[in-house]
This record gives sequence, C-alpha cells and structure tokens, in this order.
Amino acid sequence: MELQERKETRYPLDDAKIIELYWSRNEAAIDETDFKYRKHLFSVAYHILGDRLDCEESLNDTYLGAWNAIPPQRPNALKAFLTTVMRRIAINRYHSKRKKRAVPSEMTVSLSELEDFISDDGDPSADFDAARLGHILSDFLRTLSDRRRFIFMSRYYMAEPIDQIAKEMHLSRSTVNKELAAIRSALKETLESEGYIL
Repeated sequence: MELQERKETRYPLDDAKIIELYWSRNEAAIDETDFKYRKHLFSVAYHILGDRLDCEESLNDTYLGAWNAIPPQRPNALKAFLTTVMRRIAINRYHSKRKKRAVPSEMTVSLSELEDFISDDGDPSADFDAARLGHILSDFLRTLSDRRRFIFMSRYYMAEPIDQIAKEMHLSRSTVNKELAAIRSALKETLESEGYIL
C-alpha cells in the first residue's frame, strides 16, 4: 500500500513579514504579495480597465512599484498601499488607452456620476487646488456612517459596479443607488459650504 503524499496547505504571510521580505530585498516578497493580494488587486484593475491583459500588466507593474518603494517606505497597511499603487498604474494605463477604447470602463461610469460638481476645468490659476479638495473629501468621509463610507469608497475609489456593491452589502441595487444619491447630495452641500464653486 503506497503512502499518499500530504499536500501542505499554504497560508498567506502576515503583512509585517511580507514587508520585512521587501526590506531585506528578498524576491519572495513578490511571490507572497501575489499569493495574498492578487485577486484583490486584479479586481481593482479590472474595474478601471475592463481588460484582462491590461490588468495582468498593471499587476506586474504594481509588484515592481512596491519593490521599488519598499524601502524606503514602510507601509502601515500593506493592502491599502498596494491598492493605491495599483489604482495609479491602472488609471494611467486607462488614460493612455482611452482614445482607443470604444466602451467605457466602470471607472468612466463612476466618475461621470461626480462630474457635475467635481471637475477639472483645466484652469491652472484656479484657487481651489487638489490638496484642499482631498482634505475636504477626507473630512466628509469621516462624517459618513460605516455603510455609506463603504458604498462611497467601493464606487468612487475602487470603481466597483453597483450590482457588486449591492451583493457585497446584501442590499438591493435601488438601495445602493439611493445611498449614492444621498451621499452625492451631502458632498455637494459640503463642497458648497467650503466655498467650492459648483
């Protein structure tokens, strides 16, 4: 009777250990990052790009970006750090390919929902800069309930489709749409109160 080989179950490393691999310039850091966060990062890229090949290329660029940034950076939250790197890479790829694209991605659709009151008019002399807007948005998000913050971030930061948000939150699509409308309305009021001319 032959002995059956036991398959070892692989578990993701703790983020602190992955970061230490980066700091020691151990290439296993990339493998561990891919094992733990590939699905999440691919999803972020897919919502922006809508193309699997572009997502794979963005994923590789994200790993390279993490390798080049750690060190000197030591992220407090590795998942958030990687998500930010992926978003930047995917958005840059999206903009470089946008003229060739016939079908808008979920990124285009989600941002179009905000364009009525957050837009870039191309005026470099405008006294309201991106840094100030970033602070206002951060302060605004802190005022939201956990549910509304999750919905806002899922839609406008992660560019997730409304149906996916509804599924994740165990809500109906119409409820998510109503929540988003209420959040946009509250954001518009906040921006107006801060002197942002709409």
